[in-house]
Amino acid sequence: MVNTLNESSPERLRDVATYAEALAEHKEREARLQEETDDADVEERPDDLPDGVPAKATITIEEINDNRYSYWQWREGDKIRSQYKGSVNPDK
Repeated sequence: MVNTLNESSPERLRDVATYAEALAEHKEREARLQEETDDADVEERPDDLPDGVPAKATITIEEINDNRYSYWQWREGDKIRSQYKGSVNPDK
């Protein structure tokens, strides 16, 4: 590899450097996502978990117009997914 790089033009070396940097960032991101998945302490599927919602999902509560709502929320790759769970009663 060293010999090939030594024989390359400056333009080719810049292209290789750009590609190598992008590849390194991609691999670091994949490793972080895998580590997040490995770190998830999921033992059992909760009884009230609906179909299509993974066991690693957590409950998020949001307030909209003085009303509180809960959602199942989980990560799929680099996206956050949500599914409505229900209204939250503040008296409970």
